[in-house]
Amino acid sequence: MTTALARLWLTIWRWRAVVPETPLPSRCVMIAAPHTSNWDFPLTLALARVSGVRISWLGKRSLFRGPAGPVMRALGGVAIDRSVPGGMVGQLAAEFERHERLVLVVPAEGTRSRTEYWKSGFYRIAEQAGVPIACAFVDRRTRTGGFGPVVVPSGDVAADMDLLRSFYAGWDGLKAGRSGPVRLLDEEAVAPAAPAD
Repeated sequence: MTTALARLWLTIWRWRAVVPETPLPSRCVMIAAPHTSNWDFPLTLALARVSGVRISWLGKRSLFRGPAGPVMRALGGVAIDRSVPGGMVGQLAAEFERHERLVLVVPAEGTRSRTEYWKSGFYRIAEQAGVPIACAFVDRRTRTGGFGPVVVPSGDVAADMDLLRSFYAGWDGLKAGRSGPVRLLDEEAVAPAAPAD
C-alpha cells in the first residue's frame, strides 16, 4: 500500500492517524487492539503507512503460496507454520534474530469476538526475543488510530499489564461491544513472588 493510497483510503473513511510522539523501536512486538473486525487489518496498514511505521503481520503459510505470496510479503506478511515443533512463540522470536528491523503486529485478543482474556503470546515473544512491546490502537468513537507507548517486559507481568491497561482504557473497537478487558489469564500465576521480610 503506497502512502498516497493510504492517505486517500483514510480520507474516504474519515479516519485520522495519530503519529507517535517518539519514533518506535526498529525491533519490537506491536499489540493491535482493540481487534473487533476484519477491517482492523487494512485500517492498521493504512495508519502505519501514513505514520511512517513499517509493520509486519502474521499469516498462515498457505497464504504465501503461489502468486499471492509476493503480494503478502510486500504488505509485510510473515508466514507461520503452526505444525513446527516449539510453537509459534519460538518461530517468531527467531524472526527477530534474522532481521535488523522488525515491527511484528500481534492481535493480543486473538479473536474478533469479545473475550475475557488476552493471549499471552505477544508478551512471550517479546521476552524471548529481548525486544520491547509497542502499542497500536483504533478508536471508533474519535475515528482515530495510531501508535502509543512502548513497554519493556520487566518479568513482572501484572505490573507490565497495568501499563497496557492504562493506555488501552477507553478505546473502542470498530464493532461496539466486542472489546473485552485488558488482562491475561495467567497474570497472577506468573508474577514474581513478593520478597520475604
